[in-house]
Amino acid sequence: MIKEEYKYSQLTAKIIGCAINVHKILGNGFQEVIYQRALEIEMNMAGLSFSREFEMPIYYYGTEIGTRRVDFLVEGVVSVELKAITKLEDVHFAQAINYLEAYNLEVGLLINFGEMSLKFKRLSNKKFKSHESDKSNKS
Repeated sequence: MIKEEYKYSQLTAKIIGCAINVHKILGNGFQEVIYQRALEIEMNMAGLSFSREFEMPIYYYGTEIGTRRVDFLVEGVVSVELKAITKLEDVHFAQAINYLEAYNLEVGLLINFGEMSLKFKRLSNKKFKSHESDKSNKS
Protein backbone atom coordinates (compact mmCIF):
# COMPACT_ATOMS: atom_id res chain seq x y z
CA MET A 1 0.00 0.00 0.00
CA ILE A 2 2.96 2.36 0.65
CA LYS A 3 4.42 3.81 -2.54
CA GLU A 4 7.54 5.74 -1.60
CA GLU A 5 7.37 7.88 -4.76
CA TYR A 6 4.19 9.53 -3.45
CA LYS A 7 4.56 12.40 -1.02
CA TYR A 8 3.32 11.57 2.50
CA SER A 9 2.85 7.94 1.47
CA GLN A 10 3.48 6.53 4.96
CA LEU A 11 1.07 9.03 6.48
CA THR A 12 -1.71 8.37 3.97
CA ALA A 13 -1.20 4.61 4.39
CA LYS A 14 -1.64 5.02 8.16
CA ILE A 15 -4.84 7.07 7.67
CA ILE A 16 -6.22 4.49 5.21
CA GLY A 17 -5.37 1.71 7.69
CA CYS A 18 -7.41 3.53 10.33
CA ALA A 19 -10.33 3.86 7.89
CA ILE A 20 -10.12 0.16 7.04
CA ASN A 21 -10.38 -0.69 10.75
CA VAL A 22 -13.44 1.53 11.11
CA HIS A 23 -15.13 -0.07 8.09
CA LYS A 24 -14.29 -3.59 9.34
CA ILE A 25 -16.00 -2.87 12.64
CA LEU A 26 -18.96 -0.71 11.53
CA GLY A 27 -19.52 -1.84 7.94
CA ASN A 28 -21.56 0.45 5.72
CA GLY A 29 -24.94 2.06 6.34
CA PHE A 30 -24.26 4.70 8.97
CA GLN A 31 -24.30 8.48 8.62
CA GLU A 32 -21.04 10.24 7.80
CA VAL A 33 -20.74 11.74 11.31
CA ILE A 34 -20.61 8.23 12.84
CA TYR A 35 -17.64 7.31 10.64
CA GLN A 36 -16.02 10.66 11.41
CA ARG A 37 -16.25 10.01 15.16
CA ALA A 38 -14.96 6.44 14.79
CA LEU A 39 -12.07 7.55 12.55
CA GLU A 40 -11.16 10.18 15.15
CA ILE A 41 -10.82 7.40 17.75
CA GLU A 42 -8.77 5.21 15.39
CA MET A 43 -6.40 8.04 14.43
CA ASN A 44 -5.92 8.94 18.11
CA MET A 45 -5.03 5.30 18.85
CA ALA A 46 -2.59 5.37 15.90
CA GLY A 47 -0.86 8.43 17.35
CA LEU A 48 -1.76 10.75 14.47
CA SER A 49 -1.97 14.49 15.03
CA PHE A 50 -5.07 16.00 13.42
CA SER A 51 -7.81 18.58 13.56
CA ARG A 52 -11.41 17.48 13.04
CA GLU A 53 -13.75 19.78 11.08
CA PHE A 54 -10.85 22.15 10.55
CA GLU A 55 -12.22 25.45 9.27
CA MET A 56 -10.19 27.01 6.48
CA PRO A 57 -10.77 30.27 4.61
CA ILE A 58 -11.55 30.28 0.88
CA TYR A 59 -9.96 33.11 -1.10
CA TYR A 60 -10.84 34.62 -4.44
CA TYR A 61 -8.19 36.97 -5.86
CA GLY A 62 -6.78 37.40 -2.39
CA THR A 63 -10.14 38.23 -0.78
CA GLU A 64 -11.64 35.86 1.76
CA ILE A 65 -15.09 34.91 0.46
CA GLY A 66 -16.05 32.26 2.97
CA THR A 67 -14.88 29.24 4.86
CA ARG A 68 -15.11 25.48 4.47
CA ARG A 69 -14.52 22.76 7.00
CA VAL A 70 -12.36 19.88 5.92
CA ASP A 71 -13.38 16.68 7.78
CA PHE A 72 -9.80 16.15 8.98
CA LEU A 73 -6.50 17.92 8.51
CA VAL A 74 -3.88 15.32 9.46
CA GLU A 75 -0.38 16.32 10.56
CA GLY A 76 -1.12 19.74 9.03
CA VAL A 77 -0.46 18.40 5.50
CA VAL A 78 -3.13 15.89 4.39
CA SER A 79 -6.82 16.71 4.03
CA VAL A 80 -9.26 13.86 4.56
CA GLU A 81 -12.80 14.13 3.20
CA LEU A 82 -15.30 11.47 4.26
CA LYS A 83 -18.41 10.28 2.49
CA ALA A 84 -21.02 7.69 3.45
CA ILE A 85 -22.79 7.22 0.12
CA THR A 86 -23.54 4.25 -2.12
CA LYS A 87 -21.14 5.36 -4.88
CA LEU A 88 -18.58 8.12 -5.34
CA GLU A 89 -19.30 10.35 -8.32
CA ASP A 90 -17.04 12.70 -10.31
CA VAL A 91 -18.48 15.67 -8.39
CA HIS A 92 -17.06 14.26 -5.11
CA PHE A 93 -13.57 13.99 -6.61
CA ALA A 94 -13.85 17.51 -8.05
CA GLN A 95 -14.98 18.85 -4.67
CA ALA A 96 -12.05 17.23 -2.84
CA ILE A 97 -9.55 18.55 -5.40
CA ASN A 98 -11.10 22.03 -5.16
CA TYR A 99 -10.51 21.95 -1.40
CA LEU A 100 -6.85 20.98 -1.93
CA GLU A 101 -6.42 23.89 -4.32
CA ALA A 102 -8.31 26.37 -2.14
CA TYR A 103 -6.28 25.39 0.95
CA ASN A 104 -3.01 25.01 -1.02
CA LEU A 105 -2.51 21.49 0.31
CA GLU A 106 -0.53 19.03 -1.77
CA VAL A 107 -2.19 15.72 -0.80
CA GLY A 108 -5.67 14.62 0.18
CA LEU A 109 -7.73 11.50 0.69
CA LEU A 110 -11.34 10.96 -0.28
CA ILE A 111 -12.75 8.05 1.73
CA ASN A 112 -16.19 6.50 1.24
CA PHE A 113 -17.63 4.29 3.98
CA GLY A 114 -20.99 3.86 2.24
CA GLU A 115 -20.10 0.99 -0.08
CA MET A 116 -19.88 -2.71 0.78
CA SER A 117 -16.08 -2.42 0.84
CA LEU A 118 -14.22 0.74 1.81
CA LYS A 119 -13.33 2.95 -1.15
CA PHE A 120 -10.59 5.54 -1.00
CA LYS A 121 -8.73 7.73 -3.45
CA ARG A 122 -5.47 9.56 -2.94
CA LEU A 123 -5.63 13.00 -4.54
CA SER A 124 -2.86 15.43 -5.39
CA ASN A 125 -3.00 19.14 -6.04
CA LYS A 126 -1.40 19.89 -9.41
CA LYS A 127 -1.55 23.63 -8.58
CA PHE A 128 0.25 23.28 -5.23
CA LYS A 129 2.62 26.15 -4.44
CA SER A 130 5.28 25.36 -1.85
CA HIS A 131 6.35 28.09 0.53
CA GLU A 132 9.94 27.66 -0.73
CA SER A 133 8.85 28.74 -4.23
CA ASP A 134 7.13 31.78 -2.67
CA LYS A 135 10.43 32.78 -1.05
CA SER A 136 12.43 32.29 -4.24
CA ASN A 137 9.94 34.39 -6.23
CA LYS A 138 10.39 37.27 -3.78
CA SER A 139 14.21 37.27 -4.11
